[in-house]
Amino acid sequence: MDEEYDVIVLGTGLTECILSGIMSVNGKKVLHMDRNPYYGGESSSITPLEELYKRFQLLEGPPETMGRGRDWNVDLIPKFLMANGQLVKMLLYTEVTRYLDFKVVEGSFVYKGGKIYKVPSTETEALASRNVPKCWSWEGLR
Repeated sequence: MDEEYDVIVLGTGLTECILSGIMSVNGKKVLHMDRNPYYGGESSSITPLEELYKRFQLLEGPPETMGRGRDWNVDLIPKFLMANGQLVKMLLYTEVTRYLDFKVVEGSFVYKGGKIYKVPSTETEALASRNVPKCWSWEGLR
């Protein structure tokens, strides 16, 4: 690697990717590297399921009852973007949207105390959930 670069970015987390993209779009020659065998740093999505078990050093691997490992995609940090937010504008500016798919969230779940819970997505679900504090009112959010 006898090449010269204007910028060297270490890591492939969201911040590093945005920085790398902005520098590149503005004409800088960028070398973007990561020590992990997967892309995305601490905010990556890991698939297949076997890779998740390796990441957290779980030697036994996923049980067969979980099905095929490639059917799983686990986000280390769930990512939600406001449709017209500043982050979306930056992603459009850097043209990384060529590599992204935006999808409507069908469901979101959390793991707490050894159990999996659905995150409420409607007023009815929130009012019925034991995991949502009852100290506030939906009326105040409208």
